[in-house]
Amino acid sequence: MPDCDPLAPQGPEPVAGRRWLSIVGIGEDGLAGLSPAARALIEQAGIVFGGARHLALASDAVRGTARAWPSPFEEGVREVLAMRGENVCVLASGDPFLHGVGAVLARHVPVDQMHVMPAPSAFSLATSRLGWALPDITCLSAHGRPLDLIRPHLHPGRRLLVLTSDENGPRALAELVTVAGFGGSRLHVLEALGGAREWVRGVAAEAFDLADIDPLNVVGLEVEAGEGARIIALTPGLPDELFEHDGQLTKRDMRAMTLGALAPRRGELLWDIGAGAGSVAIEWMLADPSLKAIAIEERETRAARIARNASALGVPGLVLVQGSAPAALAGLPAPDAIFVGGGASEAGVMDAALAVLKPGGRLVVNAVTLETEALLLARHAALGGELTRIAISRAAPVAGMTGWRPAMPVTQWSWMKPVGQAR
Repeated sequence: MPDCDPLAPQGPEPVAGRRWLSIVGIGEDGLAGLSPAARALIEQAGIVFGGARHLALASDAVRGTARAWPSPFEEGVREVLAMRGENVCVLASGDPFLHGVGAVLARHVPVDQMHVMPAPSAFSLATSRLGWALPDITCLSAHGRPLDLIRPHLHPGRRLLVLTSDENGPRALAELVTVAGFGGSRLHVLEALGGAREWVRGVAAEAFDLADIDPLNVVGLEVEAGEGARIIALTPGLPDELFEHDGQLTKRDMRAMTLGALAPRRGELLWDIGAGAGSVAIEWMLADPSLKAIAIEERETRAARIARNASALGVPGLVLVQGSAPAALAGLPAPDAIFVGGGASEAGVMDAALAVLKPGGRLVVNAVTLETEALLLARHAALGGELTRIAISRAAPVAGMTGWRPAMPVTQWSWMKPVGQAR
């Protein structure tokens, strides 16, 4: 069967153990910060790839042909792979396997064909300047990524290190945390670490006034929550008021129970069919950075609302499909779990969900109407699984006193597809 990977190497593989590719991490101190072994790898290479900054830092050691890394990034990977078997060196910033080119190349080049010489990462340099213990810090990259990814990590007393894209990154971060209610947080802007232009400055987020920031920077953030700060809890069942909605929302208690039944596992994909406000898909993704979700919603206004909720709650990577199930499900990647929050009674929706779910995958359906409940009872009779009747009451004022006000009861069917059952 032919390899469909466009970056897959062509022609015969180099002999196992032949280390034709060197990846050398280089810092702002240039050649002075390299070990003799790392410098030798650059000097001995016939071709040296790197960004313009990297090539300038290493220029005195380059004996072969210097090749600037092209744009788009993937083109550079193709060029490196096309030279398999030759003596090639790739220059990288700091640690090539920390949000770096090394991790990308390792997907295509066996480790026994690479010689990697890392330098201190920006995070290691930053903690050494701030006196922070690296294991106690949350390290994040906003380089080429949405800054909204920072939001779930804004907890009082937490320390973050954030790698930014450019000179505008620190100000944008300060604005985001201030609007979210964390304006008293302390920002440490660390620029051009390890080089002659190194500069470390601190300022409160709400009073950010730094100018002339070097494009190469990392930000240390000491989080301080103000009154009304938007704190995204670590457990499922976020307060309903954190979601923008029109009433079509899986409420807090039901949402927590639904996510428990969906049982997210690392790296899995969820389909949220009839997503409403997107709350289940959003909290699925918040459970772990490796989790992915696709929200399927028919109404345009709700779809737009889901996108806003996803950004505001720190999971901008939520994929949104506007359309009606089951037609809107065609061509989507197969899910590990499916939640049907709306449209379960529509013709073909349940059959399509059951058919496409991966073996070992979980299906959870919530019903509030008798018609949908009847469908779930029939499915349970035919396929098994677990039926749960959930009735929740909340205390509310009654004639100057307090009484229980019941919410509409919910029937939940949860089912795991047998591992041996084909899709």
